[in-house]
Amino acid sequence: MSSATLIVQADSLQSLPANIQIASAAELIKAGRFEELFDQFLTGSIDFLGKLLIALLIFYVGKWIIRRVAGFFNRVFEKRIDDTALRSFLLNILNISLFIVLIILIINTVGIKTVSIAALIGSVGLAVGLAVKDNLANFAGGVMLLFNKPFKGGDYIEAQNVAGTVQSVGILYTTLTTFDNKTVHIPNGPLSTGNIVNYSTQPTRRVDMTVNVDYGSNVEQVKQLLLDIAENHPGVLKNPTPFSRMAKMNDSSIDFVLRVWTSSDNYWPVTFDLNEQIYEALNAHGLNIPFPQMTIHLAKADNEQEKK
Repeated sequence: MSSATLIVQADSLQSLPANIQIASAAELIKAGRFEELFDQFLTGSIDFLGKLLIALLIFYVGKWIIRRVAGFFNRVFEKRIDDTALRSFLLNILNISLFIVLIILIINTVGIKTVSIAALIGSVGLAVGLAVKDNLANFAGGVMLLFNKPFKGGDYIEAQNVAGTVQSVGILYTTLTTFDNKTVHIPNGPLSTGNIVNYSTQPTRRVDMTVNVDYGSNVEQVKQLLLDIAENHPGVLKNPTPFSRMAKMNDSSIDFVLRVWTSSDNYWPVTFDLNEQIYEALNAHGLNIPFPQMTIHLAKADNEQEKK
C-alpha cells in the first residue's frame, strides 16, 4: 500500500468521528433517546468551557506580561529617546504587536487552525482596507512625521488651523494641548501633508509691534521713546539691536514699527510688557493715539438750514 493511500485513509479516519457524531445526534433526536443526547451535549460543553478557561488564563497572563514588557521598553526609551512623541508612537506599535502575538497564541492553544483564520482575513482584507483607508493614511502619516521630525514632544506648533503644544504622536492622531487647556487630536494624514509652523525650533523670535500716533507728532521723539522702552526691558536681546522707524502714513495717523528680538520662551511676556509700557509712555509724553472717526451730515437738517 502506497504512502499516499495511507495519508488519505488517515484523513478519512480523522473526519469520520465528527460525521458519526452528527449522524448519531440526529438519530438520537428521532429515536427520542434524549439522555444520550444530553450526555453528548454535556461532554461538548465541558470541553468548550475548558478551552474557554484556558483561553482566558492565557489572555490575562499574556496581558500581565505585555504590561511588564511595555514598562521595561518605556524605561529604555526614556533613557535613549528624548522625543516624547516618538516614544509614545513606538510604545503603541509595541503594544499592538504583542497583543496580535497573544491572540494568535490563544487561537493555536484552543485548537483553531491559523490557516483558516489567515484565509478568512485574506477574504475580507479588501473590504476592510476600503473601510479603513483613512486610518491607513493616518498611520502612514504618523510614520512620515516621525521620520521627517518637523516637531517633537513639547514643541508649540500651528497646523490645520490649530495651535498648541505637542503631547504625543499616536498611531492615528497627534495630540495637542492649546493655551486654554483644550486637548485637540489631529489626524496624522492631513498633518503630515499640510503646512506646519513650529514656534519652538529656533531659540529666539522677533516681536513686531505697530504704534499709531497723531499727525504733527515729533517723529524723532516717538522713535527714541520706543527705542528707550525696548532697550530698558530685561527680556529684549541687545543683539540684534532693537529697531524703530516710521513705517506708514495712514488716513488719520502715522504708523511706527518697533522690532525687537527675545528668547522664544519670553515671546509673550515681552509682547504684553511692551504694549503696556508703550501705551503709558505715549500718554505721559502727551502723544495721542488716534482712532477712526466719522462725521455724519443729515440731509433733512441741511435742507432746513438752506431754506433759512
